Amino acid sequence: MIIYAVFALFPLFWMLLISLKQENQMFNSWFIFTPTLQNYIDLFKNGKYIWYFIDNMIISFGAVGIAILVGVPAAYALARFDFKGREDIAFTFLSFRFAPEILVILPLFLIYQKIGLYDTFAGLIWVYQLISVPLIIWILRGYFEEISPELEYAAQLDGYKWWQVFIKFLLPLIKPGLVAASLLAFIYTWNDFTFPLLLAGEKVVTVTVTSLSYISSDTIRYGQMAAAATIAALPEVIFALFIQKHLVRGLSLGAIKG
Repeated sequence: MIIYAVFALFPLFWMLLISLKQENQMFNSWFIFTPTLQNYIDLFKNGKYIWYFIDNMIISFGAVGIAILVGVPAAYALARFDFKGREDIAFTFLSFRFAPEILVILPLFLIYQKIGLYDTFAGLIWVYQLISVPLIIWILRGYFEEISPELEYAAQLDGYKWWQVFIKFLLPLIKPGLVAASLLAFIYTWNDFTFPLLLAGEKVVTVTVTSLSYISSDTIRYGQMAAAATIAALPEVIFALFIQKHLVRGLSLGAIKG
């Protein structure tokens, strides 16, 4: 476990080291150098990175929020109700994850240009929630299938309405799976590069796309790029640390059932 932890965490550690180096120390020193915060100061000097960070937050939380509103009832319906074409519908949702980004990006670009969704928050949130919904559905479907329907019947006999049973009884039981699925969807949305690169331009910019601004024809500003990447990784790390008990249980118990 120690060897694996070193293997997994060393890239993050190396990125942090690069962000604390001066440009003239990038290639002539490994671990022995004079740390500096100049890269972080330069990153925030013009104030644009803050707005890019906020843009990323709006897109990620918006997409995951809509995916939860759509995915939780859909997962419940696929788990509880036996209707014609149920498995076909479930597989159709899952197929949204199969298509590679490069396959759908061109038609999406043309469609967005025509209907006015290019370079908008709504456009990026829409495409990301379509990709996040299958993940939430297929993880939570397994959770709903593990909950006995008799629990719902008993609560309804006690006078609870269906929506009260769903909110007060079922949602707390699927909380680990919901947290795990939401975090995975957030990580994918937060880190994605292709969609914001081609479906957005000047009005909406994410922190992943801003990495290109540190590369020019004559030089690469490694220090600022590493500083930007370090700050961009903080939300994912912080969320994972806060919800790690739910994350471990959600990923281990939320087995997919077919």
